[in-house]
Amino acid sequence: MEALRPTSVEDLCAIVAESREPLEIRGGGTKALVGAPNAARVLDMRGLAGVIDYDPAELVITLRAGTPLRKVTELLAANGQHLPFEPWDHAPLFSKPAGEATIGGVIAAGVAGPRRVTAGGARDHLLGLTAVTGRGEVLVAGARVVKNVTGYDVPKLFAGSWGRLGAMAELTLKVLPAPRETATLAIAGLGPRAAQAAMAAALGSPHGVCSAAHLPQTFDRAGPHTLLRFAGFAPSVTARCAGLEATLAAHGALIRLPEDYADRLWAEITVPVPLDGPVLWRLALPPSEAPALAERFEADGARWFMDWGGGLLWLEWEDEAGMDPAEVRAVAEVARGHAMLLRAPEALRRSVPAQHSRLAALMALEGRVRAAFDPAGVFETGRWLDV
Repeated sequence: MEALRPTSVEDLCAIVAESREPLEIRGGGTKALVGAPNAARVLDMRGLAGVIDYDPAELVITLRAGTPLRKVTELLAANGQHLPFEPWDHAPLFSKPAGEATIGGVIAAGVAGPRRVTAGGARDHLLGLTAVTGRGEVLVAGARVVKNVTGYDVPKLFAGSWGRLGAMAELTLKVLPAPRETATLAIAGLGPRAAQAAMAAALGSPHGVCSAAHLPQTFDRAGPHTLLRFAGFAPSVTARCAGLEATLAAHGALIRLPEDYADRLWAEITVPVPLDGPVLWRLALPPSEAPALAERFEADGARWFMDWGGGLLWLEWEDEAGMDPAEVRAVAEVARGHAMLLRAPEALRRSVPAQHSRLAALMALEGRVRAAFDPAGVFETGRWLDV
């Protein structure tokens, strides 16, 4: 079935209003294999691409949702700026070439990298949007200013909604100056509990650590490394590194990693391609719970690593069946966490919801919100198995 490809907000309104079948909102298709397979008609958003307004001095950019993420990051980098929540392209997780992810898909999925622990997530940098609801109506929400507290913060609902509220056509994002220098300190040889304690101490210190992660094994088989990253002006980075070395003396010796080596480690933490087994889970949970869960799942054959100071736990199984999904979610729920099945064989995706069920009251509230934006279920494709 041929995809529908609007080239304007008016086109998008007409397509949605006239649709008599479910529509799957899709940009570059880099996350199309998340969730259950479905037969919905594809609504290809790549016809809505390009920058609408960008004034680097204002630290705000407005652009169409189908704009490739790589073009956004290149434009910002050329002006010494970046998206501080560190968005990334999912394509390599599904053995596809990187470069097709769109900014709309990134915001819709709430994608953020290691800096999220200090910089905030995608929703924290979404100032405003223009979208088309399931009614075929244009919705304009938010503003082109950072301080905007009038009314309900509708953009926050759309960020991370995976397209279940409406099709985002235009986005306004807050940007920041890119750091002049980065540095990574590492402690070698720590187990998960000691690593999480060190990360908590680092993030709670006054030294401005922007990212904290723990790898049980580095790409060159160097063993466990706990990584602490700094960003900013060179003199500040140097001073903060020295301050942290004194603060964390009781946790182990800190070494400054060569820049190219550290960059590769952070790249593999951001896009966890080294976890290349067929079943990949992503657990968001209280950082203090991560070590016990890592040990628990490792005993059942999982490979893992921690990001966000322990707030994000990646789990991978080489067996196509993986661990019983109900058990993964039960363990995560006891730890007050959330487990998402990000990659799995088709048979598993057909039977296991990708997203974790929430409390009944919260699920009911989400259902009412979706019904308000999309009463006819135009964007309900069956991808989420009714979660």
